[in-house]
Amino acid sequence: MANVSSLIASIASCVSVFKCHSLHCKVVKTLSYRHGFIGDQLVRCYLRLGHEVCAEKLFDEMPERDLVSWNSLISGYSGRGYLGKCLEALSKMMRSEVGLGFRPNEVTFLSIISACVHGKSREEGRCVHGLVMKYGVLEEVKVVNALINWYGKVGDLSSSCKLFEDLSVKNVVSWNTMIVVYLQNGLAEEGLACFNVSRRVGNKADQAACLALLRVCEAIGAVKVAQGIHGMILCCGFNANMCITTALLDLYAKLGRLEDSSKVFLEMTSPDSMAWTAMIAAYATHGYGRDAIKHFELMVDHYGISPDHVTFTHLLSACSHSGLVEEGKHYFETMLERYRVEPRLDHYSCMVDLMGRSGFLRDAYGLIKEMPMEPSSGVWGALLGACRVYGDTKLGKEAAERLFELEPCDGRNYIMLSNIYSASGQWKEASIIRNLMKQKGLVRASGCSYIEHGNKIHKFVVGDWSHPESEKIQKKLKEIRKKMENELGYKSRTEFVLHDVDEDVKEEMINQHSEKLAMGFGLLVISPMEPIIIRKNLRICGDCHETAKAISLMEERRLIIRDSKRFHHFSEGSCSCRDYW
Repeated sequence: MANVSSLIASIASCVSVFKCHSLHCKVVKTLSYRHGFIGDQLVRCYLRLGHEVCAEKLFDEMPERDLVSWNSLISGYSGRGYLGKCLEALSKMMRSEVGLGFRPNEVTFLSIISACVHGKSREEGRCVHGLVMKYGVLEEVKVVNALINWYGKVGDLSSSCKLFEDLSVKNVVSWNTMIVVYLQNGLAEEGLACFNVSRRVGNKADQAACLALLRVCEAIGAVKVAQGIHGMILCCGFNANMCITTALLDLYAKLGRLEDSSKVFLEMTSPDSMAWTAMIAAYATHGYGRDAIKHFELMVDHYGISPDHVTFTHLLSACSHSGLVEEGKHYFETMLERYRVEPRLDHYSCMVDLMGRSGFLRDAYGLIKEMPMEPSSGVWGALLGACRVYGDTKLGKEAAERLFELEPCDGRNYIMLSNIYSASGQWKEASIIRNLMKQKGLVRASGCSYIEHGNKIHKFVVGDWSHPESEKIQKKLKEIRKKMENELGYKSRTEFVLHDVDEDVKEEMINQHSEKLAMGFGLLVISPMEPIIIRKNLRICGDCHETAKAISLMEERRLIIRDSKRFHHFSEGSCSCRDYW
């Protein structure tokens, strides 16, 4: 038996087909396939390593196949995402040569539902649900939880809710699954409410619940909720859990609380590679490139932690966001020779962004041409963004055309090229691109900004007068504009209004941008001791950026604005991005 146990352990840890063949030979020479279900283990191992031909040949050769054997085969297919093969094996199993076949059980259905989740297969999943009911497995809470998760993944929230409500005994996994389902379907606040009900019925938060809650909090965007969850994490004794504390660090960074991220990191006793990488990512998105580099050097040289490809993605992004061209080039060149990390598409994208943002458009284009792999939409998108900043219409057109091929339904690329044409006064070309968008049925996302106050997230859109404090907000903004003109000699930068209209119309349009409305509201309600934190779904425009700098100087306030690309920290008339974004 010791020999069997040793072989089973070797099969379970096997990472190469050659080794699997060797173990297979040992089994054939010394044992039978039925010893400790070792034949089933080999089938699963072959499938795990991606060699389904060997797995299927072995399975067909096995003289005795029971339900465990079929489940091993189906589980192996499921792990590879082969839904079609899972269903084919299920069909064969139910009409196999032994009598009337085998009845699928809980294990069978869990594997098949997992394959449905992987493929987001609607019709197949509903058929599986029907089989679950037919074979009386709907009483198994694990299977119901899997179905709830699958329905949530394919956007059928009502079916998820019905299954959950019909469950006679809900376990912690049931509640956690529903929290995630609400989140995936854009109902983060309902997910939070679901967690609160779970607590009231006596469930204790586990790691999965905490991680789901942190994702919910990110979607809601409320710092107070994050602080409440942080307190719960401490009360539940999860402050030593590296997964949870890393997710908490990441959450604070995404909510604009970089200081809190740093505090969480410093409280970790032995941060692992993921925690170090998360902190580098936080510095990168907030535009603190030098701090990201210091952090990286400390991680590698002092603590001896090896960086991986994710670490380098964030490090190069930090260099890009801070205009650290030479430093970025250095890390890109040494990541393979010193750290044995081969550059991937993300790293090339960061380098194109770094060189493009710094004005080296031809160098960026040259790097794309020299790439050892096919450039992705991220790479061409980085170049297109740089062409927008520096007004290179020729190169911008080429980058956009490549993006139209790769992402024909992404309206952002059409808008970017249209804006490049508009900024250079080529209104006819801009109009052609916008008409092309209309023909394809693509709609531009409306700019909106969010700010937290009074246990509520306040949303503003361009030209928004629906807020109860609208009159006060407009009055405050008018006062700020007058102050900017008198004290700073500032004039609205109407070149950022990319429409062929009169100058006074441009000025009126730019003064009603959503982030300006959020700034005005923040000045009215946020304590001078606290920073004004605003989130925007699109990139902040140049005029709003200048306005935020002016407010930070004239009103002596700190503003933190997160746009679609990064965070901007405004203080004493300057921004952390150094006008480089």
